[in-house]
Amino acid sequence: MGGDKNNENVVVKINKWDGSVVKNALDDAVKDVLTKKYNYLENFSLLDGRLVLGGVAVLVAIVALLSDYLYPFPASEPILITCVLIYFFFMGLLTLYTAHKEKGIFVVAIQRDPAGFNPDLIWEASSYLKKHDDKYIIVLSVRSTATGNLYETSVVKSVANFIDVNGVVIPELIENVITSMHDSLTSQRKEK
Repeated sequence: MGGDKNNENVVVKINKWDGSVVKNALDDAVKDVLTKKYNYLENFSLLDGRLVLGGVAVLVAIVALLSDYLYPFPASEPILITCVLIYFFFMGLLTLYTAHKEKGIFVVAIQRDPAGFNPDLIWEASSYLKKHDDKYIIVLSVRSTATGNLYETSVVKSVANFIDVNGVVIPELIENVITSMHDSLTSQRKEK
């Protein structure tokens, strides 16, 4: 019994009353549309930036732990103070990075021209779902790497439009919305 390599028929059932789980499940479905239906390449550089900042903070914490282990507290006090300050500095940078650089973006996908003549297009999807609210806000944008022109569209829908009464995510409904947004952005780009 091998695993099913084609995940198109996987049913995603969630706790429909947990807002963060609902948002993450819907975000995953949106990402699947961009990476599987359109076959865009997922770019992880935005996530890598967050991992680097978090990784450096963890390394600083490890240095503090090792210094305290090798040189018990009174002797390690200056190193501990320095490590704590550096750690909080990197946590502050991480907070700024997620708030101002990521801005809720959960997928960055690259559309390459198969012939190689046209420049790459960068597709970004971000979403918002406030606590105790059913309004799922999805923002889809496309930017040309050559011109830098940015086109953006957004849709506000109730999560009930994408999840049935049993908490099963219905990918076809999400795909319809994302396809419509994608087509709108594609036509906007071609008109300009």
